[in-house]
Amino acid sequence: MTACPTGIAHTYMAAEKLAQAAEALGVEMKVETQGSIGAENVLSDNDVRDADGIIIAADKDVDLSRFVGKKALVVGVTEGIRHPERLIEQVHSAPVHSGGDGSGAGGAAAPGAGGGKERSVTYKALMNGVSYMIPFVVVGGLLIAISLALGGHTDAKGGLVIPDGSFWMHVNQIGVIGFTLMVPILSGYIAYAIGDRPALVPGMIGGWIANTGSLYDSKAGAGFIGAIVTGFLAGYLVLWIKKAKVPKFVQPIMPIIVIPIVATTALGLFFIYVIGKPISWVFTHLTDWLGGMTGTSAILLGAILGLMIAFDMGGPVNKTAFLFGAGLIATGNQSVMGMCAAAIPVMPLGQGLATLLRRKYYSEQERETGMAALFMGMFGISEGAIPFAAARPTQVIPANMLGGAVAGAIAGLASVKDAVPHGGPIVAVLGAVGGVPMFFLAVAVGTVVTAVTTNGLIGIKERRRMAVSVAGVGTAPASGAVMADDRVPVGVAPVAASVAATTPDRAGGGSGTGGVGGSPDERPGGSRSSSRSHTPENSADSREVLSGYLTQDTVKVALAAGEKEAVIREMAELLARTGNVRDVDELVRVALAREAQGTTGLGEEIAIPHAKTDAVAAPTVGFARSAEGIEWGALDGTKAKLIFMISVPEAAAGDEHLRILSLLSRKLMDTEFRARLADAPDEAAVLAVLGEIQ
Repeated sequence: MTACPTGIAHTYMAAEKLAQAAEALGVEMKVETQGSIGAENVLSDNDVRDADGIIIAADKDVDLSRFVGKKALVVGVTEGIRHPERLIEQVHSAPVHSGGDGSGAGGAAAPGAGGGKERSVTYKALMNGVSYMIPFVVVGGLLIAISLALGGHTDAKGGLVIPDGSFWMHVNQIGVIGFTLMVPILSGYIAYAIGDRPALVPGMIGGWIANTGSLYDSKAGAGFIGAIVTGFLAGYLVLWIKKAKVPKFVQPIMPIIVIPIVATTALGLFFIYVIGKPISWVFTHLTDWLGGMTGTSAILLGAILGLMIAFDMGGPVNKTAFLFGAGLIATGNQSVMGMCAAAIPVMPLGQGLATLLRRKYYSEQERETGMAALFMGMFGISEGAIPFAAARPTQVIPANMLGGAVAGAIAGLASVKDAVPHGGPIVAVLGAVGGVPMFFLAVAVGTVVTAVTTNGLIGIKERRRMAVSVAGVGTAPASGAVMADDRVPVGVAPVAASVAATTPDRAGGGSGTGGVGGSPDERPGGSRSSSRSHTPENSADSREVLSGYLTQDTVKVALAAGEKEAVIREMAELLARTGNVRDVDELVRVALAREAQGTTGLGEEIAIPHAKTDAVAAPTVGFARSAEGIEWGALDGTKAKLIFMISVPEAAAGDEHLRILSLLSRKLMDTEFRARLADAPDEAAVLAVLGEIQ
């Protein structure tokens, strides 16, 4: 089984190298690839049963439960590329996988193995939790928002209410269940990524405890921050318990009975008696502190309340500010709740706006989550921003707090009032707000500040990332940052992709040229082949090469540049011959940003730089050769002599470009194919060779 973080180049290169080595050694081998477009050539139960041993060449977590009782050699994916013969020899003496630890392959690579810099366990665990949490946030938040919009009304005593027993109350209750499960899910799947299945139960129950303040004498739970804490505690606690030596007769029940019970009990009691007390203390003292500020400047009080509202979105700090404002409504002081009401929607509205302003910073799933966050923000559901804050805490939380402070300060300055304990534009629409124009101004300014600050901080991080070249193909940026090839289904990413990393969800390459008949001039996207004629003697010109994305216009047999950056620019200008490139400079910038995340030098004198950007109108592929070779940071130390450049528009990035990458990676492992490609005398001959790629 082979797998790399992006599931593109290294996954298929390792598979091809292992298959070639097995054939040379006379060994029967089947290779399953865990790529971005899903698992292919999957190992069946019979395959596993009959195998003498299993080689897992992976730089990400993969499920090893299928291989219990089999000899299993777990290494990094680069070992599969560089030393396939050695792995085939070593697997005969590999340890038998017991399944007792339930661990994935992500943390089990042999010393020195692995392709380039791999994301830390902490990062991958966090993105795993975020990706599973996002659907609960979206479903819960949208159902609550819809029920409030269609079935709610203001009530001076009960706030924004929905009649009991009504249809919309039932819709609201379903949404509340989604929100209630959100925090345990985050905690549980963080723990799962660290300690596997035995950690799932303590992680989820720990998250539930963290979110239920009444268990530790607090009026508010610890929210998503508490869930992150319990998730990591549960995961590492389970790993620690797994190391305990137990009698053989106990081993079978360790992962399903002993470990979950011990870890859940220990973690639950630890949170209630040790962590919960400080949370309760913070809640109480923050309330007392705010109580002493009611006579101070309204602007300062509004800014402080806005900071608190935005900090943890449902946690003790947020709830302290909210309950403080709600409690003063009955005394006739509605201004404090007005400050809170203006700050409450700023976080989801700001994060949603951020995804619209700088789309390239976010994965497709994050953009979709951003749209949901905008909707939730209109109804005062601040939790809509939690996926973004969990995925990028150092960028999102400060931006949220700044925007919340600005909104609260403006509301305080204008003496905005709110008669119900709720926030967001919905309370103004329903008539609960005094000073409506200034209320909307406060919300709008806070939202813009949050969005601009978030993208500014992300941009700073990306520029730093671009300044440092990270070794290893497929190293993905945090939570779906600029131009990653693998986004984890994290929402914020994923999730992470995870963050995440995320596989784009559009198939077929969008408005490209693939599969379209007729001359290149007639194809969508404006792809054309200049004035070259298409004669039978030069039949390669009319051949569909890589679905028609590569043409004779985008082939160059001899590069003029001698350095990576100059080569990428030269190839971008080569692609511009097709008329598909709107902005050469932007295409170069995005391709270089991708290189900063991890070299696209695959080894074997091959490099495949690629970019997803709206600087191109349609998918376009170019090929060029360098006789001297270009230093590309390849894992095997070779200089790149065969260079492909792939560019696809954001909206058409789907599985097609992943298919092209995987096809290239597989075919380029063929030594004879590479030799013919290197020796082809002209562009037409190059196209004839590349036309073999199927």
